[in-house]
Formats: sequence, C-alpha cells, structure tokens
Amino acid sequence: MNLLLRIATAVGLAATGFLHAQLYVDGYRVIPVIGPAFLVQAAGSMAVALLLLVGAPILLRLAAAALAAGALAGFVLSRTTGLFGFSERGFQPAPQALLSVLAEVAVLVLVAVALHRDGWGQLIRRRGRVRVSSP
Repeated sequence: MNLLLRIATAVGLAATGFLHAQLYVDGYRVIPVIGPAFLVQAAGSMAVALLLLVGAPILLRLAAAALAAGALAGFVLSRTTGLFGFSERGFQPAPQALLSVLAEVAVLVLVAVALHRDGWGQLIRRRGRVRVSSP
C-alpha cells in the first residue's frame, strides 16, 4: 500500500472515529448497547488509523475495512429494521450521519484499491486453484 493510499485511508478512518466519538459524547452514551458500540467504533477506528500511518500490513487493512463495513451495516440496520431497539430516520443526526457514511465508503474503496494494486486478487485466485500432480 503506497503512502498516499495509507494516509487517505487513515484520514477516512479517523474521521469516522471522530464522528462516532462526537455523537457518543453528545448523547448516544445514554443509549443502551448503541452508546458503548459507538465508543468501541470510535476507539477502534482511531487506533487502526494511527497504526496505518506507521505501516499497512494486510491485517490492518482488513481491520480498517471491517470497522468501516460494520459502521455502515449498523447505519443501515438502524434506519431499516432497527438495531437493539434503536432506530433513526434518514441522515440524522446531521451532518454527522452523512459525513460518517461518506468516510466509511471512502475507506472501503481505498482499501479495495490498495489490495487490487498490490495484486491480492491475483494471489487469492492462484491460491484457490487445485493442482493435481500425476504419479
């Protein structure tokens, strides 16, 4: 993962972490299950963002993608079926909801681009092939 992709991914992840921390402090902390989940999301995002600035092994890239995907999944569930009895509508609270979604989508795109550029797709396809040796 080149330096520019690493920094961009770290910035996106830090942005979503900051927004989740801000929402936690501004009132989500009193919501059972959701409040602590926002705090874990914020802490995890900030930690992985800082580590990405130091290096970008595959585990950190996957952690960044998992944090972003998990936040997006929680966002979708909270606006459709509800999540642990919690639901919201649209992109409220504004502007944090929209900014967070944009940052999380950016992180997923940046991680996918980095993995593609590093040839992970080819590596996975090669390892998936079955080789039969003749006696």
